[in-house]
Amino acid sequence: MSVVFLLWHSRETGDGESNDKLVGVYSSREGAEAAIVRKSVFPGFRDHPKGFVIDPYTVDRDAWSEGFGVADGDE
Repeated sequence: MSVVFLLWHSRETGDGESNDKLVGVYSSREGAEAAIVRKSVFPGFRDHPKGFVIDPYTVDRDAWSEGFGVADGDE
């Protein structure tokens, strides 16, 4: 199984919502960590330096294999 590393940046907005951005997909954790260093100097990212999350992800595997619940208002 191959694993890649998704680099996300997330921050709370003023209305209680979350603003999530997929920054990139990397072949190693080190590559994702290097991207954090590069991106941390840019507006938005530097204002929320704790918003970075590295998420390992297995390639060629189904996600949401058991479905999901629909929240009120979602369709």
